[in-house]
Amino acid sequence: MHSFKQSTAPDTAQQYLTFTLGDEIFAVGTRNVREIIEFGHLTPVPLMPSSILGVINLRGGVVPIMDLRQRFGEGQTSIGRRTCIIILEVVRDEVHQIIGIVVEAVNAVLEVPLQDIEPPPGFGGQVRTDFLLGIAKVDDKLVVLLDIGRVLSLDDMRLLATADNLSESA
Repeated sequence: MHSFKQSTAPDTAQQYLTFTLGDEIFAVGTRNVREIIEFGHLTPVPLMPSSILGVINLRGGVVPIMDLRQRFGEGQTSIGRRTCIIILEVVRDEVHQIIGIVVEAVNAVLEVPLQDIEPPPGFGGQVRTDFLLGIAKVDDKLVVLLDIGRVLSLDDMRLLATADNLSESA
């Protein structure tokens, strides 16, 4: 289990936790990362979107677990030896949420200089890019930088917050 402390990054670079989904490398800002835990048993919750695999009990708190590959419409994440859950703290439109994402492997924490980040490419009106912070060039590879607060729509955030409230009052 790894814990991450928040630190103030210089204006010239940001720190990102990189992870693998399928053949792609994605990253989230370390400021959103609370910890990384081993993949274990999830409790399914009825009537949740298919991308929400279930919930876990994390030190007395109920945390929903999302499969990002399903959220992106790419099928289920393969569960293997290196599979883990990244616990994130997300704030969007004043809704505060702790959520876990299942990833095939955590790679490294990288400091990415701002000049190595390109804005999300324009694909036309049919493709959503609002959940992307940009694309980073790291060692001749492209890393997709996610705005994790936008990966969840506002409706999903409200649904998860309602589910948390229901589980706490039960």
